[in-house]
Amino acid sequence: VGLRCAIDVFPKAGRIETSWPAASAPSRNGVILRKQAQQLRRDPHVERAAVVDDGGAGHFAEVIEAIHASSPGTTVEVLTPDFLRKAGAIERVVAARPDVYNHNLETVPRLYGEVRPGARYFTSLRLLQRVKELDATIFTKSGLMVGLGESAAEVYQVMDDLRAADVDFLTIGQYLQPTPKHHAVVRFATPEEFEAMKSMALGKGFLVVSATPLTRSSYHADADFERLREARIARISQSQSG
Repeated sequence: VGLRCAIDVFPKAGRIETSWPAASAPSRNGVILRKQAQQLRRDPHVERAAVVDDGGAGHFAEVIEAIHASSPGTTVEVLTPDFLRKAGAIERVVAARPDVYNHNLETVPRLYGEVRPGARYFTSLRLLQRVKELDATIFTKSGLMVGLGESAAEVYQVMDDLRAADVDFLTIGQYLQPTPKHHAVVRFATPEEFEAMKSMALGKGFLVVSATPLTRSSYHADADFERLREARIARISQSQSG
């Protein structure tokens, strides 16, 4: 899950290839998933960003800016680390104006010590809140994996924490153990439980919720962006008519 999964499963990389942002415009960077101008592009976080003093924030921003410059109609979702102790990093990424800012909480606070030992729950939560403070027009998104030993009450409390930070979009999926070295699967949630979590989350005010066993952070990202935009318009219209 999260940092441990990326570090343990994928090989270590060297320095960031700083030519990527400019090269991303036509087709080269892995950030570009499809060539269609209106297709959602995602900027997946890779651990090599950790070698940079700003946590990779400048590189994230430059890639977003390169995409906007080369294809103004393209929507961009960025998935970043928590930028712990990286002053100005969040501000740098937000200034580049991604359409969706994604940062995953991954699990409930009680399990951070064993599941995400290098992360801090409230640091991640504060990042999402800070994005909205800087630019309320950017959609914010976060995800949870269930099956790690959390209780339903703990999941619902995380939902409340995310809504207090004004997060728009929640994804919930089943945790699967990447390797034997990783945290074991404690249990598999049923489809009915996922439906119950989705219903609860929507009731708490999220604009869009994706909750299925196979849901992942980038699950149907292109279609979900349209759902986010439509849900925001509908909510604004409802508030104005009320």
